[in-house]
Amino acid sequence: MSLSSSNLKEDWLTFKAKKGDGIKKILRTYHLTSSACNEKKFLDLNNLSPNSNLLLDKTYQLPIKNLPYDGKSIRSSLGIAEFEKAKEIENYNLKMFQAGLRDKIFQEDKQLWVPYHFLNCSEPVSPSEKVFPIFGKYESTPILSDVLKGKIFYIISGHGGPDPGAQGVKNGNTLCEDEYAYDVGLRLCRKLIQEGAMSYMITRDVNDGIRDDEFLVCDKDETVWGGKKIPLGHRERLEQRIEIVKSLFEKNKSIAPNGQFLLEIHVDSRNTNQQVDLFLYHQVNNQISYQMADKIHQTFRVKYKQYRSNGIYKGTLSSRELYSLENAPMPAVYIELGNLRNTLDQQRFILPSNRQALANWLFDGLK
Repeated sequence: MSLSSSNLKEDWLTFKAKKGDGIKKILRTYHLTSSACNEKKFLDLNNLSPNSNLLLDKTYQLPIKNLPYDGKSIRSSLGIAEFEKAKEIENYNLKMFQAGLRDKIFQEDKQLWVPYHFLNCSEPVSPSEKVFPIFGKYESTPILSDVLKGKIFYIISGHGGPDPGAQGVKNGNTLCEDEYAYDVGLRLCRKLIQEGAMSYMITRDVNDGIRDDEFLVCDKDETVWGGKKIPLGHRERLEQRIEIVKSLFEKNKSIAPNGQFLLEIHVDSRNTNQQVDLFLYHQVNNQISYQMADKIHQTFRVKYKQYRSNGIYKGTLSSRELYSLENAPMPAVYIELGNLRNTLDQQRFILPSNRQALANWLFDGLK
């Protein structure tokens, strides 16, 4: 299914039907099922009846308007006064971006997607939603599916507290590994929850949340699960995090006896002229760990072929005897996102849309 901005009379978004697409499936894909008037508008726009089949490769209009964003606020862009309504529209656009249906967030491409029911229907809408303050301004977390129900993920973002990890410089700004690994980890954690999983951020910073800035301020106030202070010693930090994971693993055995997984996210530091793609380590002699890492590896290969101009992905996959991989009580994967000191790799980290893409693609591999 391909999506485009339509220049037709009312500027509705369009899609081209693929094999297996049906009216209900398309409405679910674009989260339009919370209001019956969306389906009615879809049928009216395309001269369909409720029992109509969609024709392969035919272009249809969606009940979603593509409207200009003025760069100031959603309310001024749409001429509405209600803050809550604007917040709903903001959350919808975020969901579409996180689901991979939008290439960019609306603040970047200056286009708002506004489903028909937001401005034209009076019936109440009650999406399933949970609140997680750790995500900051994105604490409101719509639950989109139960595809990962029964699975539990533990996410460790590298370093933190007294240790910022690798450091790079961009336009006079210091880039700290722990800040960028944490932001990608948070985005992945939220995505996993949205798709039905339980997900724990082991490294935590209650002041930061998911940030849409290019340059993330380096600080040393990170803690770990339970509010524990991060020790200075490297070995002590590793032991602390794995002991927390082991404790949660035992606690959750009855919930997910065979469905607990660990992901550790880092950003590498190499010579400034060395560009590297995301690379992964799996546990030695653990088939599930290998399969998880390989699925992520292959997903990135496909995504780079689709989105990178030369289509080449040079990431690697191998086993390695790292502390967290050797001592984790469940299948685990260790992820290096790239070289924080390389100018080209830095674009992978500093752009918030790229950090979200990394999280989305990691999720796609895990799913």
